[in-house]
Amino acid sequence: MNIFSLEQIREADRLTILNQNITSNALMERAGMKVFEWLHRRLQGNPVTIHVFCGIGNNGGDGLVVARHLVESGYHVKTYVLDFSKKRSDDFLLNLDRIKSMKHWPEHFSGEKGEELPELKKEDIIVDAIFGVGLNRPPSGWLGDVIAHINNSGAFVLSVDMPSGLFMHAAPEKGAPVVRAAHTLTFQAPKLVFLLPDTGIYTDSWEVMDIGLDAAYLQSVEPEAVLIGKGEALSLYTPRKKFSHKGTYGHALLIGGSYGKIGALYLAGKACLTVGAGLLTAYVPKCGYTVLQTALPEGMVLTDANEDHISTIAFDMTPTVIGIGVGLGKHRATVDAFKAFLRKNSTPLVIDADALNILSEHRDLLELLPPQSVLTPHPGELERLIGTWKDDFGKLEMSKEFAKKYDIVLVIKGAHTISIYDNKLYINTTGNPGMATGGSGDVLTGMITGLMSQGYPALHAAVFGVYLHGKAGDIAASGTGYEALIASGIIAAVGEAYMDFFARPENSPEKEQAPESN
Repeated sequence: MNIFSLEQIREADRLTILNQNITSNALMERAGMKVFEWLHRRLQGNPVTIHVFCGIGNNGGDGLVVARHLVESGYHVKTYVLDFSKKRSDDFLLNLDRIKSMKHWPEHFSGEKGEELPELKKEDIIVDAIFGVGLNRPPSGWLGDVIAHINNSGAFVLSVDMPSGLFMHAAPEKGAPVVRAAHTLTFQAPKLVFLLPDTGIYTDSWEVMDIGLDAAYLQSVEPEAVLIGKGEALSLYTPRKKFSHKGTYGHALLIGGSYGKIGALYLAGKACLTVGAGLLTAYVPKCGYTVLQTALPEGMVLTDANEDHISTIAFDMTPTVIGIGVGLGKHRATVDAFKAFLRKNSTPLVIDADALNILSEHRDLLELLPPQSVLTPHPGELERLIGTWKDDFGKLEMSKEFAKKYDIVLVIKGAHTISIYDNKLYINTTGNPGMATGGSGDVLTGMITGLMSQGYPALHAAVFGVYLHGKAGDIAASGTGYEALIASGIIAAVGEAYMDFFARPENSPEKEQAPESN
């Protein structure tokens, strides 16, 4: 699913009106009707009080359409217009006249002294249609008081298109008034703000309402980002061929581990094999030999001469891909070995953990990375690599510049892990808070390495690997809960995550008609 910029959304609106030969008000009616239908399906005439807060632009016009249909269907509706400017959109005014013609009179607020805000109860429903996607400055003064009143009500808040107070391409300043929605119905496509830590906190959940914007334009334009769901991930999947063997799926080499951190290499190695690598060799200090030969019999082990940490990186093999960094440590000898390795290496790389930290401390080494190396930093490692940022939008811009400069695939780990390459964002939809546990990142490194070993291009391996990693975490957490999920549980669910691509829905005709086995 594509994510578009504000300019692209506005152009889609314009072309829809032009190419479908409709008015802007007809498009507003279509959008507001979708929100009404969503509410009506769930309420079915329930005698709840519905408060509709409308601004005076097009988002407010959407709200008036919703309110009108609710009134027509017999709901107990209270409508409020927030007169924060003398400038009103034409479609807002048209819909204001329409709802007044039904003898339904919105209550107006303008911040005058002595105005009392309406009573809002916990059992009520609030429809937030104050500001839409075009907001360009934070609400202030009495508008902030209205938003605080909504947030403090305890009622279910449904935002139309965007929670009011949010911007499309910037995080709100600390303490700025923003509606905290229980749910947001957004038009045509997701908004980037729903998926970032700084701004995603303002809606508990969201849903896309297809309002029929110009399909030809939306399919032709380069989106701001791509949201990776099951369909997008499946399009990257490469099935195995019948006449193949272990050599067909590559030989992955994982370099890392140090005294007390051999477990990181074990997790990465197990994940690498579980995701489908044909062969695996682990390169570790001597202290890891017995552990890995015992715990991971499917893999092969090479050891450094040093007992506790890697001091040289030398191997007599030709790997398909190398994953490096998990549990590596930053001993001086290890850093020197890593530098020497990069100067002579041309094999594709997946880089994580301490290898990232070494890169951030010795930035000249970044120039030695093979093209399209995959880097998988968590937020702290990312900051050490690219510097500090003001908000998530600044982080993304800095990350895009960094990835482009060094021709790398940058995987920014988080609640919605984002892969970046060639100025494009690929935002993941799987995963859960239970995956915030030690070793989860090591598993992801192993999975991406294992996919590249099988011949997946670096970007595809990153995007597909992140999706599969999150899906495995979701499957595992469904049996353990979030708190009890550990990294090895994610690995154990990778097979089910693969199988989920081809599982039939519970109510599919094929499943219902399948004969019982004897």
